[in-house]
Amino acid sequence: MPPLKPIFDHIDKRFHQHLEKVRTFVRQPSISGEGTGMAEMAELVAGAILELGGRSEIVPTSGWPVVYGEINAGKPRTLLLYGMYDVQPVVGEDWIVPPFGGEIVDYEGRGLCLVNRGATNQKGPLAGMFNALESVKAVTGGLPVNVKFMIEGEEELGSRHLPEFVNRHRDRLAADGTYFGVFSQNAKGKPILYLGVKGIVFFELVSRGGAWGGPTTRGIHGSQGAWIASPVWRMLHAMATMTEPDERIAIEGFYDNVKPPEAEDEKLLSDLAKTFDPELVLRENDVRRFRYDLAGADLLRRYLFEPILNIDGIAGGHYGAGSKTLLPHEVRAKMHFRLVPDMEPQEVRSKFLAHLEKIGCGDFEAHFEEGYPWAVMSPSAPISQAMIRAIRAFDLEPQVWPNIGGSAPFYLFSRVLKQPFTMGGLGHGGRVHSPNEFAVVDGIRLYEKSVVQFLYEFAGIRE
Repeated sequence: MPPLKPIFDHIDKRFHQHLEKVRTFVRQPSISGEGTGMAEMAELVAGAILELGGRSEIVPTSGWPVVYGEINAGKPRTLLLYGMYDVQPVVGEDWIVPPFGGEIVDYEGRGLCLVNRGATNQKGPLAGMFNALESVKAVTGGLPVNVKFMIEGEEELGSRHLPEFVNRHRDRLAADGTYFGVFSQNAKGKPILYLGVKGIVFFELVSRGGAWGGPTTRGIHGSQGAWIASPVWRMLHAMATMTEPDERIAIEGFYDNVKPPEAEDEKLLSDLAKTFDPELVLRENDVRRFRYDLAGADLLRRYLFEPILNIDGIAGGHYGAGSKTLLPHEVRAKMHFRLVPDMEPQEVRSKFLAHLEKIGCGDFEAHFEEGYPWAVMSPSAPISQAMIRAIRAFDLEPQVWPNIGGSAPFYLFSRVLKQPFTMGGLGHGGRVHSPNEFAVVDGIRLYEKSVVQFLYEFAGIRE
């Protein structure tokens, strides 16, 4: 591997300009759920690929487009760079700075931080990746690998139309591996390497008045509740049957296909428990205790290898200022499952619908969004080892996690495109999906250097 110090020096020398590029990315709103600024953000991403000397196009889908691009460096190995250009909404949140102002402040004693929606999830790392590629080309005149770009605009919507894009363009997406750049250091500076992701199934459940009772077309006076049933109470009672008091899922047969950790997983859990800091997790999430009275590997096993059912929100009737005695005719709940190996989305949907029938609520409407299954890589896979070497090059030892509690459509890489994947990079950020999302400025600089290191480690893989 060639010495990378000249590239790192270039990053240091031009970091002010690099930071401004990151700020340009995050300042552009791109809220997929609302449709705000999506076209403008896609143009920014496509333009960044062109600035690197590549070719890019904004490819339409049935939803928001995917930005595709290529840089042919004439090298033997090709890396697919996956990313996202959409972010979560900010409505109803209380920020210390404007959420799309790109402001840099000394935040919570962490030093200078970029506070903005998308600073960490995921436009900060996306812009940093472009900065890293620019630095390599500026210093060496080329890249150590050919790169392809697949930057989607619907990750925050469950990547609804990414399968459509991938299945239509499989040949164009062929590569030796896929990389998703993220800030992976925790608040204490410890890098974390996640080997996989959970699957996810989103849905909206609707209870309305109908043949069973309840008002059918409008909310009515609350006094009528003395003899007319409530769709809201019916929904709440139905939801209460879905889990036990400890939130273990109570749907018949739900755990039938849950795969227990294998020996390799148990070894990772045992090693991880030696350096895992549960108090840091609680502090970072503003939580006082875990759901279980467990510690070490036992606690980690529950987090990483058990499915969950979450209630994202419930709406129905009057919930504004003042009082209004009302018997609502409709209530809606947004929910999601997170799936572990070997669960499949269709299996989970079927068991959930069977549960509604069993409890006498088969008339509920269940609107399922596009979901996807789990995906995982072995720690011994060459691409995983390349990421581990990249982190160790900075005299840091990564915590290796069997998977992450969150979800991403990585099954498209492992199952559909049949190629290995990894996610990672140095740098620290937090408060994802929350007000005052942030990325530490010095961490962005370190992230760019770690991306460069990984590119060269990946280029040197001999399989």
